[in-house]
Amino acid sequence: MIYTHAVGIDPSTKTGIVVLDKDGRDIFRKEIQLERGIKSTAKEMKEYGREIVSFVPPGSVVSIEGFSYGSQGQGVSTQYGVGYAIRYELLSAGLSFWEPTPSQVKKFATGKGNTTKDNMTIPILRLWNFEHPSDNVRDAYVLAQIARGLSGAADIHDGDYYSYQLEVLQAMKNPPVEKKKKTR
Repeated sequence: MIYTHAVGIDPSTKTGIVVLDKDGRDIFRKEIQLERGIKSTAKEMKEYGREIVSFVPPGSVVSIEGFSYGSQGQGVSTQYGVGYAIRYELLSAGLSFWEPTPSQVKKFATGKGNTTKDNMTIPILRLWNFEHPSDNVRDAYVLAQIARGLSGAADIHDGDYYSYQLEVLQAMKNPPVEKKKKTR
């Protein structure tokens, strides 16, 4: 598939979005805040999803961070609402998307899937010379790089990626088949 842009979206009440052109250049980066946060209504979340997707150029390959299923706390339900609002809007716009897990995003940037967001700053700077004060935008940048890798824009066999990045791309392209549980 020919694509125009690679887009990364880190969904949250402060969503990071990054758009790369077909050559991998960063042409748009932004953090967009859900005005009322966890007190937002379903309508506000839907509008928030629409606002975020309005920055995604047609024909883009999109990577949106998968849900952190182990998270706990007051804002978790809001995170799911925001995540699904964005996904529904992407689908309504005719855009499909990849969903790397949070650990895959971390591994793609650092080689370790269990690092903290703060420990991703220097590897992102070293790998791609990308800086931003928002960890949400930094994560979105990594997600955009994953989308670019999955699109085939960069030659994965020509030294464009480290082995740990190739592992992430291969795991996403060929996810393990879940074994069926035996019923009694």
